[in-house]
This record gives sequence, structure tokens and C-alpha cells, in this order.
Amino acid sequence: MEQETPSAIDGPYPPRWPEYVNGGTWPTSHVQGVAVDHENGLAYWSFTQMLVKTDLAGNVIGTVEGITGHLGDIDLNPEDGRVYGSLEYKAEEAFYIAIIDVAAVDRIGMDAETDGVLTTVHLAEVVEDFTADMNGDGVFDGDTGDTPDHRYGCSGIDGVSFGPSFGARPESRQKLMVAYGVYANTERTDNDHQVILEYDIRNWQRYERPLSEADPHRSGPRRVDDKYFVHTGNTTYGVQNLEYDAHTGNWMLAVYPGTKAEFPNYPLFMVDGAERPTRGEIVGQPEYERGQLLSLLPEGQHDAATDTWGWEFDASYGLESLGDGYYYAAEGRSVPGEDRPLQEGEIHLYQWTGRSPTPFDRVAETGAP
Repeated sequence: MEQETPSAIDGPYPPRWPEYVNGGTWPTSHVQGVAVDHENGLAYWSFTQMLVKTDLAGNVIGTVEGITGHLGDIDLNPEDGRVYGSLEYKAEEAFYIAIIDVAAVDRIGMDAETDGVLTTVHLAEVVEDFTADMNGDGVFDGDTGDTPDHRYGCSGIDGVSFGPSFGARPESRQKLMVAYGVYANTERTDNDHQVILEYDIRNWQRYERPLSEADPHRSGPRRVDDKYFVHTGNTTYGVQNLEYDAHTGNWMLAVYPGTKAEFPNYPLFMVDGAERPTRGEIVGQPEYERGQLLSLLPEGQHDAATDTWGWEFDASYGLESLGDGYYYAAEGRSVPGEDRPLQEGEIHLYQWTGRSPTPFDRVAETGAP
């Protein structure tokens, strides 16, 4: 089934964005997320244990280092100019939104704990689901997918993005959406949804605390403003990158594909941003449960057996909507280093087409190696 939206190729050409930006090579894990400051021509890169700030020529301006947890997907808050990202400490059962004052990141080697550029807000809802003793044996089995524990298969958090509430008008108040990581486990049926939490962060200053890895704090909202479920089939560690796209009005969910043979296991899903959530059964749970259900956009590829819509496009390392139908998607790779392998990250420019199975075309690159 091949479709093309009426606004398939409607952005300005040539685009006002570089076709290619390199984020550098670092002694970390792979690039995990990218955010772009449209107004000031800056890019922010999550390399899992550090944040890198560059301009759009790839010149490094500064880094925030010393993070031993997992810094995941990131997004720029247009209201306060700070970068928000998911931050996990699974062994401590602590899950945070990291908030980085990127305007103050002005040199390489800034410390996440001591240089005053990073604060954190704890998410109690994630802890409750991550630590849930689902089989009632009185033992929490820890950071493993090979267990019936972890409600909804929750492995923590990863994807984050700002955008309007699902079904709300695009100009509505921007909310912070936080997507669960989900363990891959083919032996259970209660892990076939992507779970997204909604937070209104206007009063989050009262919760913000400096990062202390030696003494993780628990300052944060006790409850979410809303909690949503979208049935996609099980994925491998859930939504890696979550992105609201004002051009289409939809939400993009980039994942590592799942391994359940009964599902199509697409790498990219889109939630219909115009469709209001409906109250219904969260299928597959050990006990009957109802929740707020989201609708996949009925475009792209369709698996009739599971009624699942999706696309073939790998944006698991980073996805950024730029406006005018243009996007950056990240790639990463291991490269040899002097003492050990290093990780390189880069972003490439794409344009929306709406075609199936892949809804983006890469913009021809004139300066990339």
C-alpha cells in the first residue's frame, strides 16, 4: 500500500539546514538522541554518558561529562531554552528527567555534578512500574527482561519530546512526554504497548535538584498528568526516540524492532496527533485493566493480522523535526581509538514524502564524506 500526502514535497529548496553535521568522536556509548536549537544554529547530542554541544558546522562548543547513568533521548524546551533528557540509574531504582542549562555549556569537560549546569527531577511513576512484583513472589528480579516482573515490561525511560497533548490543537500548551523503555520478552503478552507519560512542567522548578550519583534524590511529582498506551507489539527497549512533528501534527516513535513473530516489528510508528485518546482495555494484562489508548496513524505499511501501522525507517539514534517538512536523523558507529574503541555520531538531513514504506528522502549531500 503506497501513499503520499498532499504536502509531500512542500518545504523550501534548497533547505536552510546543512545536509550533514558531525557530532564528534567520544569515549562513550553510542549517540542516543539529538536536539537542535533552530534559532541559534546549535545542536545538542546525547552520547549516553555525556552531552555534547556543537554548532551546525560540527564545531564542538562544550561538553557535560561525568554521567555514569544512561542519558537517553533529549529535546529542547522552547519555553526556557534548556535541554531535557531521560536519565536512568536502574541499580538505584532512580529515574530522572535531566535538565541542562545549555546556554552555560561553554567549554569541553564540564562536570555534571559540580559545574551547576545540570539539575534533575525524579519520576516516581516510572519507579513504581519498573519495580512492580508482577508474579507476587516477594522478590524484585532487577534489570532483566527474563522475568514476569516490571509492569507493562517497563525497563525505564528513553524517548522524550515536547508537544501538545494528544488530540489537542497544535498551538495548545506544550507538555513534556516521556516514553517507557520496554524489555524484549516473547513469553509474555502484557508488554505489547508503548507507554507514554504526560507532564505539565510549569511548576517543576520546585522539584529540581542537582545531580548526585552517590545520593540519588527522590524530588519530583508523585503523579503523572496523564498516561497513555499505544499498541504496537513488543519492541526491544521501547521508544528510543520520541518526536512531535508540527509539520504533520503527529508523534513519531523510533524503536529497535521487536522479536515477536506475530507482529510486523516496524522500526518507526506514528501516533495520530489529531485523534483524541479513548478509554479502553489495555489488552494482554494479567488482570483486566483500562487506560488511555492512542491511535496509530493509518498510513504507511499495514499488518492486517494485528491491525498495526508503521514505517521502515531507522531513527533509533536520534530524530529531530526541523519544520517545513525537514528532519535530522542520527547515525552512529564505533571507530578505533588510541586506547579503546570510540563512538562517532552524525546527523543527516531528510525531507518528508509520506510514501510507504519509507516516508523520508535523504537530501543530497554535497559536503559529507
